[in-house]
Amino acid sequence: MIDLEALWDFPAPHEMHTRVLDADMDGLNHTNNTVYVKWCEQTAWAHSVALGLDLEVYRRLDRAMAITRSEFDYLAASRAGDDIAVGTWIVDWDGRLTMRRRFQAIRKTDGATLLRAAMQFACIELSTGRPRRLPKEFIEGYGPAVLDTR
Repeated sequence: MIDLEALWDFPAPHEMHTRVLDADMDGLNHTNNTVYVKWCEQTAWAHSVALGLDLEVYRRLDRAMAITRSEFDYLAASRAGDDIAVGTWIVDWDGRLTMRRRFQAIRKTDGATLLRAAMQFACIELSTGRPRRLPKEFIEGYGPAVLDTR
């Protein structure tokens, strides 16, 4: 396996590691695009949990970070049995309502970047689905994880 540190677009991502399953294949015999979307969502959620913001906290606060926009650039195919690392970073936020994550998926055997993606999130009130300001707990949890890209 390749040392991933030099391959990431940004330093110190939150990483999720997975293996492409037979069930992930589509009719073209490569990983279906929706699988990459799922991996990004799972990696973002795992990062939130690692920051202390799990589903229990979201429910208690009646707040959540909901995806409002996604962009995916599929750069190379993966196939069943490939070991994949997916990294995420919070690259921007306004400290009030929105934040932006970046993602990168790398095949661990040859270091090929398979995907680059971005997701925009907005804080919503779970009970109404309406946009709401970030609660103090979100600012304290997500704030220190925002990557300084200056």
